[in-house]
Amino acid sequence: MITNATTRDARYPIGSGHGSDAIHRDPVYSYAATFLHDDLGLTGTGLAFTLGEGNDLVCRAAEFYARQLAGRDIEEVMANFGEFQRKLSDEQQFRWLGPHKGLVHLALASVTNACWDLWARKRGVPLWKLLLDLGTEELLATLDFSYVTDALTLGEARALIDCARASRSSREHILDAGYPGYDTSIGWFNYSDEQVAANVAKSAAEGFTAMKLKVGSPDISRDVRRARLVREAAGDSVRLMVDANQQWTIDQSIAFSEATRDLNLFWLEEPTHPDDVLGHRTIAEAIAPVKVAAGEHVPNRILFKNYLQAGAMAICQVDAVRVAGVSEFLVISLLAKKFGVPVIPHVGDMGQIHQHLVLFNHIALDHEAIFLEHIPHLQEHFTEPVRIASGRYSTPRLPGTSCELNP
Repeated sequence: MITNATTRDARYPIGSGHGSDAIHRDPVYSYAATFLHDDLGLTGTGLAFTLGEGNDLVCRAAEFYARQLAGRDIEEVMANFGEFQRKLSDEQQFRWLGPHKGLVHLALASVTNACWDLWARKRGVPLWKLLLDLGTEELLATLDFSYVTDALTLGEARALIDCARASRSSREHILDAGYPGYDTSIGWFNYSDEQVAANVAKSAAEGFTAMKLKVGSPDISRDVRRARLVREAAGDSVRLMVDANQQWTIDQSIAFSEATRDLNLFWLEEPTHPDDVLGHRTIAEAIAPVKVAAGEHVPNRILFKNYLQAGAMAICQVDAVRVAGVSEFLVISLLAKKFGVPVIPHVGDMGQIHQHLVLFNHIALDHEAIFLEHIPHLQEHFTEPVRIASGRYSTPRLPGTSCELNP
């Protein structure tokens, strides 16, 4: 039984240009953390990610949601979690502050992820195994499909899961091989050209075969020059992505892509405002075959549905510490599977929980295992930090979601 819940406003200045992009020049990587304590001495940890200021407000909202779990057993909660989560997200006064976005949705992510962590710990298994062990109906009961059934019915979701179940064994080798990663930290926005070049060499030596550069300068020629620098340093065999972090207009996004046609970019990420679904579609049509990647700041399954329906994203970057946690992440993964769009999450948790979710996506839903973003700057703050070897995530083996923070 859950006896009480606490929160922690955890902020980690990372300095030295780390984490910088075209919009967020001096981030303070932060977690609004929820802790669910039960009568067996177990604690479930849930995270939502922010960049500093306002993190305390997310914690306050999470406290409001978490109070409704007191006195309940986690098995009872998770047996019908989809309905419970919908009840929380539709709480009349908090819903006005969203709905289903902003700090109240981040708070719901924190509490939801704490529930999944406690459930996995109580069952003594890592999250990926808990998810794989659930029957189809048990899994569906943890999800809220409200507002998306015009694009994905419950029956279609059931069929996607059941259809992939028969071939799971052909994909389980990834548990031993490790999930491939890509390196975001080669090219933060405030890094000098020399530092970027050195980071590319270091990343290649560590076994990464895909890398990402931050772009979005007012002077696009700077970004074109730096993209060429990375391509030359990395070679033609490395997949190269760029991320504008919402900074550009539609015309600027297309102009950059035209100027870098010869660089064979894999994707252009967050080129413009994340609410502009049709703008992303315009860009996607203009820059093909370069893909548009989006999702870091897309807050809920309804907007993801719209992106997918409009053909406005070719890479779905849903983040389980931005949408309403593991449960909404899984609904979006199912939507993306129906639309034939790969899921490559943004790792607001630095890969801790997402290393579990991409294993589930690949094994249980037959999503292609392309790669998962890797950012190392918070590893020291976790009791079970992600492990990377030869550019691949090592499969976590301890119970839970790997999100327990050091004191």
